[in-house]
Amino acid sequence: MFERLTSTFEREKKVLVSYMMVGYPDFETSLRAFEILIENGSDVIEVGYPFSDPVADGSTIQVAHEKALNNGIRFKDVLKAVSHLRRRYPQTPLLLMTYYNPIFKIGLEKFVSAFAEAGIDGFIVPDLPPEESADLREVAHKYNLATVMLAAPTSTEKRLQLICEKTDVFTYYVSVTGITGERDRLPLGNLKERLNLYRNVCNKKVVVGFGISKREHAREVGALADGIVVGSLFVKLAGRGDLNGLASAVRDLKEGLREAA
Repeated sequence: MFERLTSTFEREKKVLVSYMMVGYPDFETSLRAFEILIENGSDVIEVGYPFSDPVADGSTIQVAHEKALNNGIRFKDVLKAVSHLRRRYPQTPLLLMTYYNPIFKIGLEKFVSAFAEAGIDGFIVPDLPPEESADLREVAHKYNLATVMLAAPTSTEKRLQLICEKTDVFTYYVSVTGITGERDRLPLGNLKERLNLYRNVCNKKVVVGFGISKREHAREVGALADGIVVGSLFVKLAGRGDLNGLASAVRDLKEGLREAA
């Protein structure tokens, strides 16, 4: 199961997971931004699904949610974006980053089956705790789709065991308590300790997100984890229409990961 994801983690020593919002700053620009992410070194793509109350996201991505919704981006548009990316990049894993409300509103079976047909590889749902993930996981697995769980710096050993049990292929480890966004410094000492605890109880891969925006971050965090997640920096550059800057940032972060490998 989960062939594209699994083979990517087997092939790449350190994986760059890159996030972009569908429809921000407009639909066509967001498609080009996704293409730039892939063509400049991203290994896994998080496809952002706009939602009105993105509680885990910082100001940069909140603005992207709001603008995309104001642009009229809905279920069918996100499906269209995923289908486009799957046709152009048949080997690149695509994960849908969505809050649970759109899934619930549209209906589990309809939502999952439509994205399976479009070519998604799985789901990351930041407001869905592992204890309540059984229904989504059951339907996703029926279509050979992954569900990726999040872990936090506050997660206990017992909770990390539960997360490990429920996640597919890898865990998304949040580097700091709070919301997404670029940061100057990351708590590397605490992160190393927490990732050691994770590895004591889980043999699945782990990538770290929240706050990573510089090559040195990629190198430092990449030395501790199996990969990194970058979102706010890429969304900010796309929102400005700075697609050359976006391409350069992706290459820079990927180079930082290579230095960590």
